[in-house]
Amino acid sequence: MLRVALPNKGALSEIASTMFKEAGYLQRRDTRELVLVDEENNVEFFYLRPRDIAVYVGRGILDVGITGRDLYLDADVDDDVEEQLSLGIGKSAFRFAAPVGAFNSVEELNGKRIATSYDILLDHYLKKQGIDASVVRLDGAVESSVRLGVADAIADVVETGNTIKAAGMEIFGDVLLQSEAVLIGRVGHKPAGLDLLIRRLSGVLVARQYVMLDYDIRRIQVEEACALTPGLESPTVSDLANSDWCAVRAMVKKSQTNNIMDELYDVGARAILVSQIHACRI
Repeated sequence: MLRVALPNKGALSEIASTMFKEAGYLQRRDTRELVLVDEENNVEFFYLRPRDIAVYVGRGILDVGITGRDLYLDADVDDDVEEQLSLGIGKSAFRFAAPVGAFNSVEELNGKRIATSYDILLDHYLKKQGIDASVVRLDGAVESSVRLGVADAIADVVETGNTIKAAGMEIFGDVLLQSEAVLIGRVGHKPAGLDLLIRRLSGVLVARQYVMLDYDIRRIQVEEACALTPGLESPTVSDLANSDWCAVRAMVKKSQTNNIMDELYDVGARAILVSQIHACRI
């Protein structure tokens, strides 16, 4: 049975649970459940702190898990763990921040104190950049560390940057790490059911990016219309009762849907319909 670790709470937990439901896996109804067996799909789910998931996977206790890239790298298990699939959600950036005007470059952090909840990740970065700074590890609320005199700057995961600004600080320097939710597994370990799980999750990701577009078009304009909707392999073109018209079906990028509909209408397409795709296999 494939043993899968999922976040037990927070935004990442909801994201992961929704994805697995859309992929056809059973998920818990009560957030107090810590273990769930999906007998039909031969998968056992364990709900753990996101920060701990990489440790369980790295030590071979669990097969795969979903966590943030920043969290798994900060667990210092990257010799034993590798990314199996990037989920493209929960995106954030690991950045430096300090009081406005305090620093202009990362090099100015030499000899300074940097507060963070990601001490291993930060330590690796500083060594790689040849910066000699003192790392102050905090479990949270690192934005207050400078005002309280614990640190001169901070390194933290930033999504919108609003919290940083509210604390009277600004972001500076390059991005240390681009993070997002990822599926991780042990290096070289391919348990039964893993390929199917990855294929299903990949299908969910594709389904979220595309919609199904259907429209009618005069036969003499099919080639021009299909150039706008080439689909993944090729659009489906079917005859209609009126021999002068054809029906066309193709997958198109969700973000481009309205522009394509407008262009199709100008070409002569009518009865243009858009349908959501809940799951797919590419």
